[in-house]
Amino acid sequence: MPLMPKRVKYRQSQRGSRKGNATAGNTVAFGEYGLKALDRAWVTAIQIEACRVAINRELKRKGKLWIRIFPDKPYSQKPLEVRMGKGKGAVEGWVVVIKPGRILFELGGVPETMAKIALRLAASKMPIKTRFVTRGAA
Repeated sequence: MPLMPKRVKYRQSQRGSRKGNATAGNTVAFGEYGLKALDRAWVTAIQIEACRVAINRELKRKGKLWIRIFPDKPYSQKPLEVRMGKGKGAVEGWVVVIKPGRILFELGGVPETMAKIALRLAASKMPIKTRFVTRGAA
């Protein structure tokens, strides 16, 4: 089941702004290693889930994974071959707004080489450039 909020205040949202750098969630807080975003993008719930699966497959039940992002922004889309007007389209999926500097995933309880391999697999699923960071150097 893909990630999505249980309840939202408003069913649809405006596109909003992605400018600026991440001010919250930009340090490694839980584990020893993290995956830091270098670009800005909307990351979908399906992409986050693909990363989670890739990391857990590599770790083989060792260590702990923290997912530091949650898709709480709905995006809508009108059906194919529909004329302009007649209101906003239905909610198509959920995204999280990623700004440069944001920590996406954290790992703890595994050696650095294993963490690097697992987070590199996750980075290949992401639509943005990322960097491997450690707790002190984030």
